[in-house]
Amino acid sequence: MAVFCAHGSLVMSKLSDSKPNRRGRRRFLRASLLGSLGAALTGKSMAGDQPLEVPSWTRHPGPGVGNTPYGVPSPFEKNVVRRILPWMSASRESSVSFTPLQDLHGIITPSGLHFERHHAGVPAIDPAAHVLAIHGMVERPLKFTLEDLQRFPAVSRVHFIECAGNGALEQHGAQLNGLQFTHGMLSCSEWTGVPLKLLLAEAGLRPTAKWLLAEGADAAAMARSFPVDKALDDALIAYGQNGEMLRPEQGYPLRLVLPGWEGVANVKWLRRIEVGDRPWEMREETATYTDLLPSGKARQFTFVQEAKSVITSPCPEKPLRHKGPVIVTGLAWSGEGRVKRVDVSFDGGRNWQPAKLKGPILSKALTRFEIPWEWHGQEALLQSRTIDETGYVQPSYQQLRALRGTNSMYHNNAIQTWQVRANGEVDNVQLG
Repeated sequence: MAVFCAHGSLVMSKLSDSKPNRRGRRRFLRASLLGSLGAALTGKSMAGDQPLEVPSWTRHPGPGVGNTPYGVPSPFEKNVVRRILPWMSASRESSVSFTPLQDLHGIITPSGLHFERHHAGVPAIDPAAHVLAIHGMVERPLKFTLEDLQRFPAVSRVHFIECAGNGALEQHGAQLNGLQFTHGMLSCSEWTGVPLKLLLAEAGLRPTAKWLLAEGADAAAMARSFPVDKALDDALIAYGQNGEMLRPEQGYPLRLVLPGWEGVANVKWLRRIEVGDRPWEMREETATYTDLLPSGKARQFTFVQEAKSVITSPCPEKPLRHKGPVIVTGLAWSGEGRVKRVDVSFDGGRNWQPAKLKGPILSKALTRFEIPWEWHGQEALLQSRTIDETGYVQPSYQQLRALRGTNSMYHNNAIQTWQVRANGEVDNVQLG
């Protein structure tokens, strides 16, 4: 089997049989349980019978209440940060930062680690002076202050936001040897705000209204068209994120959340919504965020982020350091609804095993999965594929390219392959 690495090298590898089976899984669980019970019953440390030392931090009181009025992570977690690729964009004002998926737990992304994508930097908006206007094909053009919006019944929902360009650099082969850079334009938060349909009801949609234009208050006046049907379904005007007000880089004080749809449509720093009978054909839906197909035509308004998954451990940033039982874990998501199933392969897609989905399993949100594995130094090609509740199956790169060709840049939801080497190191590869 030909394996193309992110380093640009070609490796021919013969994989040993690493297919987990029921007997192996039972052995794994039994050994884990007995090991835990043994440690608890004997009271012995891994170093033997030596008593536990009293560390320095136990010998004196630490800082008191109020020392950090707004909590921050432990200094020992200083490397868990958003990162950038300096060569990706001409300036920081129109660039992207990547979420460290490899270091996160559960399905919620801390607000301070949610990936960023800006087109003209982050505006400093005074919430008391900010207004959201709804106008166009409505009976009653309206303006809402933040205080006005917070008087409406609020809802809170957990949804992922993924940039349409997530994984764009991998379309022509393995490029970046790190999960944070191959998949890190992805985050998941609890969003709080007002359903857009309530505001549109106040304004009164005219019968011929079919499309809306959302525009931001940033220096780029970032704007995107989207159909009325989405607005009347699950669109949200959000002012809260993960229990607090939006962060400035996430659209403070207001942003549009279109669950399951490409990130660029979730307009930040929202200042107006215009109602019309057709799309506006803005720059970000014509010159960019379209896909050139082999026929010469371009896909346009491909809003939905289709089913996708990735193994987060092991991965290039999280190599295997110890032989024996391993829990392989990852994330799955779909812009069409809930994740129904995730399969994992240890041999590059020849054989698949069902993984365990870990709750909660929410619509258009990240879902955790895991599967036990016995690793004894054998090389392996780890993959995951998700199936959503519509029956859609995450495609391989071969399937995706057969459908879209090689000029398509956005909406890369192909199966990711990690090559585990005999020394436990992990590389980003693509199979040819």
